[in-house]
Amino acid sequence: MFLLMDSFSCRDRIEAMTRVSPDFGDEVQAVWTVSADVSFQTNQFPKYKLGPNNEILEEIKEDSKGPPLKEVVVQEISQLTEQHKRLSVRDLASKFDKNLAAAAKMSEEAKLKEVASLDGHVLLKKLRDALECLKGRLAGQNKEDVEKAISMVEALAVQLTQKEGELIQEKFEVKKLVNFLKQASEDAKKLVNQEKSFGCAEIESARAVVQRIGEALEEQERNQSSGKQQVADMESELRELRLQIRHKCTVSIKLQNELEMNMKSEDNSPRLYEISGSAKLGSILRIQSCSDEAVELAKCLIQWYRLSSQCSRREPILGANKCVYAPEPIDVGRVLQADIASNGLKVTLTTDSAIEQASDLGAYVDTLSRKSSLDFNVVISQMNGRNYSSHSVHLFHIGKTRIKLSRGWITKARDSYSKSMQLCGFRGGGNSAAKSLFWQARKGQSFVLVFDSERERNGALIYARKYALDCNMFLAGPDDDALL
Repeated sequence: MFLLMDSFSCRDRIEAMTRVSPDFGDEVQAVWTVSADVSFQTNQFPKYKLGPNNEILEEIKEDSKGPPLKEVVVQEISQLTEQHKRLSVRDLASKFDKNLAAAAKMSEEAKLKEVASLDGHVLLKKLRDALECLKGRLAGQNKEDVEKAISMVEALAVQLTQKEGELIQEKFEVKKLVNFLKQASEDAKKLVNQEKSFGCAEIESARAVVQRIGEALEEQERNQSSGKQQVADMESELRELRLQIRHKCTVSIKLQNELEMNMKSEDNSPRLYEISGSAKLGSILRIQSCSDEAVELAKCLIQWYRLSSQCSRREPILGANKCVYAPEPIDVGRVLQADIASNGLKVTLTTDSAIEQASDLGAYVDTLSRKSSLDFNVVISQMNGRNYSSHSVHLFHIGKTRIKLSRGWITKARDSYSKSMQLCGFRGGGNSAAKSLFWQARKGQSFVLVFDSERERNGALIYARKYALDCNMFLAGPDDDALL
């Protein structure tokens, strides 16, 4: 490095330094100065001091630029190692790019330090030459001071060389780190692109699956709509067939009745009994004798039957063994028959037509549907099979989950819909049969309730059975399982 001084020209020697020494009087000594075009890192000369064994020590000055390069590199590597596992691929690539930029910046700083080191060697060379020149002109104590200064300059040159070696090692480590980060950044980018391609492929596959599922659902909806339409058509055809069967059944019964009457007229046998009353809800059907030869009804055994919608079989109505029967909503659309047995003879009577719906019942049921609660005023006629002496008015409440009978604050019965509960029209006869119903809350507890009107009785039966069906329970009378 000291050979670089030969390339400088005489123009670098611009001014002379003068010094008045007490030993030489007013003699002026010329001293060669340092070249004016040398660049310095700082505005002042570094401060040194002599340590033990005449060792030159540089005063420690706090570096305001931050920690040393080695510490920065070690800290960055440790942070990358700790965060590598929990960073995502994209974040890892971004981190590598940032570290790569930081490494490039550190490489530039190392280059600047290398230039500063070169300037330091040049400065020390010029300073040593100036001191050598001054040494030849001085003598005595001043010459010893100059020699000491020359030794200090040479020690500084040695330290500068050592620092330059350390700088070269740091530069090598920085280059190694830069190469490592470059490779890691490229690997991360490749991994990002690979994951991106995999993600795009999975997205396309999911889209295809969703599209196939959507097409399958659309096809299923089309099939369901067509199936629903077919079911609706079949239901309408079935309703028409049922109406036709009922009509034919009614016609057949009329023809059968006419045939029996014709046969009896031909045999000159008198007609003993007949059914009077309208075949509709709210009316009472009565068996009456129409001949003097007929046995009194009190001495006969009577049983009422329901004919199925196809008139193929008869279903006995349990408890309907009186000469009076009041049809209920479950009898609508069915033909009723009554067998009268006496002295080994049996007479079968049949209604002229199927039981019809009452004309005002539909509007009344719509009115009940708009009410929040269904409460009816009733009078208890019988309780547990015995006549009830009190004729006080009770409240009969029909709820969506239970039925309650109460008088003021006193509750007579309250039970939820269950298999043991029974509810039907009263089948024991009487003039108020059309306004009465039979309710068995549970086994061992039953009531016969009389409503204010036939319409209220039928409306209560309809809604009680509707709410029971909502609770998956079928509410009917005794032995009405054949209606399920």
